[in-house]
Amino acid sequence: MVPRPARILMAALITAVLLTAPAQAHPGWRPLAAGQEPAANPLKGFIPYADAYATFPHSMEWFYLPLNAVMTGPHRFDWRALEEGLDAIAARGHQTAFRFYLDYPARPSGIPRFLIDQGLLTRPYDDFGNDGLSVSPDYDDPRLAAALDAFIAALGRRYDGDPRIGFVQLGLLGFWGEWHTWPHNGDPGTENWFASPAQQQRVLRAYDAAFDETRLMVRYPSADNAALDLGYHDDSFVFSTLPGPGWHFMDLMNQAGTADKWKTNTVAGELRPELQGCLFSGGCEGDFAGSVAQTHATWLLNHYAFSPGYTGAAYDTALAAAKSLGYSLRVTRARIGSSEVAVQIQNDGVAPFAYDWPVEVAAVRNGRIARTWTTSWKLTRVLPGAPVELSTRLPGLKKGDHTLVMRVANPLRNGVPLRFANAGQDSTLTGWLTLGRTH
Repeated sequence: MVPRPARILMAALITAVLLTAPAQAHPGWRPLAAGQEPAANPLKGFIPYADAYATFPHSMEWFYLPLNAVMTGPHRFDWRALEEGLDAIAARGHQTAFRFYLDYPARPSGIPRFLIDQGLLTRPYDDFGNDGLSVSPDYDDPRLAAALDAFIAALGRRYDGDPRIGFVQLGLLGFWGEWHTWPHNGDPGTENWFASPAQQQRVLRAYDAAFDETRLMVRYPSADNAALDLGYHDDSFVFSTLPGPGWHFMDLMNQAGTADKWKTNTVAGELRPELQGCLFSGGCEGDFAGSVAQTHATWLLNHYAFSPGYTGAAYDTALAAAKSLGYSLRVTRARIGSSEVAVQIQNDGVAPFAYDWPVEVAAVRNGRIARTWTTSWKLTRVLPGAPVELSTRLPGLKKGDHTLVMRVANPLRNGVPLRFANAGQDSTLTGWLTLGRTH
């Protein structure tokens, strides 16, 4: 019999070995080989204005709509224009990001006719090549404020959680719906045409109340929106992103205390149009990698990638840049039991996946799925640099040899599958990652 002091020492040594042993040493765990990040994954990368393009990999498309395209009365809506846009994009297997506007320079006004008839004050201007075509409304007019309340509530009731939609940008206020009226912003010698802080807060809170599932974005981070359930879009990405002068995007993020909000709410934007055609060919300068690292951006509008498109080395550089955005999920190891499976998922990207789409495990036999289980796993919790171990029971798994596979189910039928950066992705079934075999 081993003396008690010796038993205590042996127990301590065994505990130390268990605590310090590498994860792969635990019985049953099997490492999964890494693979390439897919050229296109859902809800990330570069995206174009809505249309059919085969010039660059993508999973989303973007469009604007004037408010008067759907709002025909104080509480009356015709959603056909929005439906047509969503359906056309979904038919191509893509999700949509969109924004409504009231005032888009050089386009006809988006103000609903009934508000004009009611006497809403509007201001003509010639900035940005507008030449008086559009007009800037009085955003604090109670009739306009009530109309926006009604529209936002109706939009949320109808479209919150719609699988065709990836992101809704708040829009509505300011030129292009970008929440500014510069140069008419109250600087010395100018009038301030923009909405008052109270009206901005009213729109922010209306959107936050109307949407629980679909991700929202606003242009400018501030203390007024820091606590709300919405992310941000930097519409001058790279050009005025990195901190320094006090008004760049990351300056505002730091001032608002929202620099870490990417962990719960998506950050995206538009690569500055003047940089789109030259940044990846070396024809102009800009710190793309640094901007991605600080913002944790998930996707960017970059229409140049699709038309006219990149060629040669510029294409390769742009593709690598697009793949560097957002998440990059990899299953590092798996453990398969008789009625249970466990995985460790690592995020090698810069941001989490935006939604908790269903994660499914399936048993495959003779090339066909014999049984599927939907897990309770939450991909939004898989943050960069913090691997997560997940497990689930497989009730009803029949005896015999099966190949276990897993996937993240895109709720958009025909949508781009989410693919893991693993060598076993699509090796058993298209769209599924092979985990191993049961015995």
